[in-house]
Amino acid sequence: MSSDGSLWDWAVRAYASEGVGEACLHLQDAAGQNVPLLLWAAWAARTGRRPDADTLEAACDVARAWQEAAIAPLRAIRRTLKGRNPDLEDGDREVVRAQVKAVELEAERRLLAALEALSPPSGGAPGPVLEALVAAARQWSPMTPRAGLVQLAERLPA
Repeated sequence: MSSDGSLWDWAVRAYASEGVGEACLHLQDAAGQNVPLLLWAAWAARTGRRPDADTLEAACDVARAWQEAAIAPLRAIRRTLKGRNPDLEDGDREVVRAQVKAVELEAERRLLAALEALSPPSGGAPGPVLEALVAAARQWSPMTPRAGLVQLAERLPA
């Protein structure tokens, strides 16, 4: 991945923008959406890329593979370690939790790299972000969380 303008760089900046993290977590936890996939769709729209139906399907397949094999299990372990446990020393538990979080983030980074590799070249002018988010969400799940997608689209930086 290139260091300037890469999907990863854009996703990190976007996630740090006001309200984006909260909107992403809501879509993930309440609507079962895949945040890296949604960020990829938004980035593609912002950078003038137009994934066709086959590319969108392939992106969802890659996202599902990473989600099931690594991201979801690591997230479950990290969330379990978040809670206090009288049988675990807090400092040790937090050290392990931080390490699991770092591996989870690396898995998401690898997913974003795979999604970027699937992306068509930029075709010029940016496209509508909400439309791209809805298309990705529909491919991911039979239920489209439109209100959450609108909220995310409104908060994402240009």
